[in-house]
Amino acid sequence: MHGPGGIRVTTLDNGLRVATDPMAGVETVTLGLWVGVGTRNERAEVNGVAHLIEHMLFKGTARRSAFAISEEIENVGGQLNAYTTREQTAYYGKVLADDVPLALDIIADMLQNSLLDETELSREREVVLQEIGQAIDTPDDIVFDYLQLTAFPDQALGRPVLGSRETVSGLGRTALTDYLHGHYGGPAMVLAAAGKIDHDILVELAAKAFAGLPRVETRSLDTAVYRGGDYREDRDLEQMHLVIAFNGLSVYDPDYYALLVLSTLLGGGMSSRLFQEVREKRGLVYSIYSFSGAYRDGGLFGIYAGTGADQVATLTPILCDEIVKVAREVKEDEVQRARAQLRAGTLMAQESTMSRCEHLGQQLLIYGRPLPTSEIVANIAAVDVQAVHRVARRLRERPPTVAALGPIDGLDGYERIMDRLA
Repeated sequence: MHGPGGIRVTTLDNGLRVATDPMAGVETVTLGLWVGVGTRNERAEVNGVAHLIEHMLFKGTARRSAFAISEEIENVGGQLNAYTTREQTAYYGKVLADDVPLALDIIADMLQNSLLDETELSREREVVLQEIGQAIDTPDDIVFDYLQLTAFPDQALGRPVLGSRETVSGLGRTALTDYLHGHYGGPAMVLAAAGKIDHDILVELAAKAFAGLPRVETRSLDTAVYRGGDYREDRDLEQMHLVIAFNGLSVYDPDYYALLVLSTLLGGGMSSRLFQEVREKRGLVYSIYSFSGAYRDGGLFGIYAGTGADQVATLTPILCDEIVKVAREVKEDEVQRARAQLRAGTLMAQESTMSRCEHLGQQLLIYGRPLPTSEIVANIAAVDVQAVHRVARRLRERPPTVAALGPIDGLDGYERIMDRLA
């Protein structure tokens, strides 16, 4: 497949898609394997297994020790990293162009030949438990896990990426191998590369490096069922960390780009409504922003704010008022400014090998094709005031989700917040 701007995609016999995005004027390449599975593909009793696997694949293979994996990539000045989300897991590196064969060999080795040694597993479980403890001690981080749990209760989408102390402590080698064998197959993966890269050479290298990759079809995800609700926890903190969120939109929704524009003008920068009204005019917060998280079949849109105990009672009505007003009082210049911010961010990302590699891998997993930058920019440009009003009204069709952590005494009750948003 030939895509926009010189992008090429080849599908190997085992279902692995190999995609390249050549960039002139650079000497480096970012390449990685994007796997279309994550926390949503876990059973409740093994919550956290996808993230633990991400850790364990760095802990040694039949050919390389854990130290050798890091040593070999750093010997050539390269970098290797990974991350897990609710719908994807990624293993990627950045190297000089001449070192692409080495980086590819290391990633392929990790994905296919990891030992999952019991001693290493015991040690890495403790590392992840420390990571969970750190998250719990970081209120502006853990409040989003509580938000997710409340918005999507009793389903994989609501569970934390890291897992819980209980589930991670019980994860043995069998749980990891079962997950790998059930989900890590060619059709669920994209090998993406951006920078100084030759497509045909990468395809040839990948066909050899991933020759043992099985053609496993990933099990389908449970349908996302947004519920909404209220979670609040009184903690002895200097600030209350508050998130008010709503049933969002999927990546396939026609109003997806309208929601991005809404998020930008409401709380996406220093000129946004929330920053100006809540921080600049009233001094109620240091940090405030809106966010939009989209999944294959749903999403979350919300506002985060952190404020002191004395300001809690004042803050909540203002946040609700701004959410209500944006459904009917958006001005053309606001929409134009938000579109300009999104357009600039899209085009600036084109200068980064990491951004282009990541976008390529994600787009193939989600849409089955690379999206031309011109198409994305055109979709942003097509958003008008009416579209922003429409999507703002759509958000309030379902009950909100409220998550609060810290000194919560002054916070409105859930019913009162719903009344303010009505």
